[in-house]
Amino acid sequence: MAQVRKSTHSRKTAKRKAAHRTSSRTRRHPGSRKTSARKISKRAAPERWSQRVTKESDALDLKRGVFKQTSPKRIAASLKRSAEHSRRRKSGAYRSALSMLTFYINRAGKTLPKTQRTRLERAKVELKRAFGRE
Repeated sequence: MAQVRKSTHSRKTAKRKAAHRTSSRTRRHPGSRKTSARKISKRAAPERWSQRVTKESDALDLKRGVFKQTSPKRIAASLKRSAEHSRRRKSGAYRSALSMLTFYINRAGKTLPKTQRTRLERAKVELKRAFGRE
């Protein structure tokens, strides 16, 4: 026996209804929830994990703004002081200080200005001198 086919009318209306449902989902009005939720999330951005590591690392208790200092010697001296006084570090003082400095340089990436990058690279050399590892 031959099967009875549905009329074309019902297929066309089903397509039209489906198209209307999807287009109404994608098209948003300016005051809709999705837009306002996006704005809120931009304002209250969560801390980056690398920022949290720099603040709360087990390696060192860093002095605030240590990487913003202008003198490579001061940066190295501050890192050395922090590494030697830290009781939470898991390796030697030199290794902890150097790893924190390298971590900061690597995480900043391309956003780090060239002048600051050279200053921090010089701080590595000064750190070696401070620990007597030339």
